[in-house]
Amino acid sequence: MSRTARVERATKESSVLVELNLDGTGEISVETGVPFFDHMLSQLGKHSGFDLRVKTDGDVDVDSHHTVEDTSLAFGQALREALGDKSGIRRFGDAMVPLDEVLVQAAVDLSGRPYLVHRQPEIVELIGTFDTTLGKHIWESIVAEARIALHIRVLEGRNAHHVFEAQFKAVARALRDAVSLDGRVSGIPSTKGTL
Repeated sequence: MSRTARVERATKESSVLVELNLDGTGEISVETGVPFFDHMLSQLGKHSGFDLRVKTDGDVDVDSHHTVEDTSLAFGQALREALGDKSGIRRFGDAMVPLDEVLVQAAVDLSGRPYLVHRQPEIVELIGTFDTTLGKHIWESIVAEARIALHIRVLEGRNAHHVFEAQFKAVARALRDAVSLDGRVSGIPSTKGTL
């Protein structure tokens, strides 16, 4: 069973290609034109063990919002498509990830129902030229298209770069567990019979 997806998303504001292999080895190639976002998506691919290729051409001359949003939506769609009917998966995953002074807890349910709970301390508005107010919106966009429930809590932390990076690493590790195939699970892991 191939658990891969290829998603193309084109609007007047951006053109996005996402290729995802859930059973990869953490091979990544990310080019969005937004260097800090590239760094974060690279964390997501590497620490989930997914193979992830992202190529986005967006209107970054305006700002990074459309590029980040459309790429996040495409990633969420790719995750949903690569999971197929979700037969045999663990479904739930969680992780607690430290990064120096930061500690982040993430938990995911590949439920088919989009829901986000996101808690982080106030941080500076810019990391280099990256608008940190996009942080929650990245997760909202992924959750909406992937149709997953995701909880992220930054329990400790003050450095904005670390706060962002630890979130991406924690979500990656939670997803790694949730998408894993479980030999003890036959069929869909839900009493409803569908996810």
